[in-house]
Amino acid sequence: MPSGPVYLPIFPLPDLTFFPHTVLPLHIFEARYRAMITDCLGRDRRLAVVALEPGYESGYAGKPPVKQIAGAGSIVRCQRLATGRFNIVLRGDTRIRIEREVPTDTLYRIAVATPLTEVGADRAAVPGLAAGIRRRCLQIFDALSRPTEGMRESLEAVRSPAELADQVASAMLPDAKVRQTLLEELDVERRLEGLTAALDDLLSRLSGGRG
Repeated sequence: MPSGPVYLPIFPLPDLTFFPHTVLPLHIFEARYRAMITDCLGRDRRLAVVALEPGYESGYAGKPPVKQIAGAGSIVRCQRLATGRFNIVLRGDTRIRIEREVPTDTLYRIAVATPLTEVGADRAAVPGLAAGIRRRCLQIFDALSRPTEGMRESLEAVRSPAELADQVASAMLPDAKVRQTLLEELDVERRLEGLTAALDDLLSRLSGGRG
């Protein structure tokens, strides 16, 4: 994705966080978003998935406020159904900051966005934090009585700590506010620290539920 400002269709969704380094399957059924996917497929296949601000319910059919930081990616798989709906898979490419929305005659919303750059991935503490996150994930699977061997291999296969943080946060954290906070954190070391704290909290609650 270009480093400068880009124009992107935005897909606002409640309680959903779209991280880079992840894939997101979606079923598209609303008319405005079917039109968005059709247009995306005819262009560069890129769009942003944006979380809605609290209190969106009354204005969902219009243009409710959205979070400024979002995930942007590309449609990598698409199935158009006989009903006109779509099943798509998005691949997360980058974090973006929405600068402003632009007037449009489309049913969906379009924004000017700036791709964001991560920092801090090469600090000395990062590998140890990543190892601790892998360990906590295995402990969570054990607490849930799920097999850990396949999980261990999957975790070890992700060599980049930044990718690991995004994939684990997307897959394992139930709290949308925590996920959004981690999406907004551009400092990789601080993101790993925040994810560690969130996993510790999840482990604590799972351990409490056992007793």
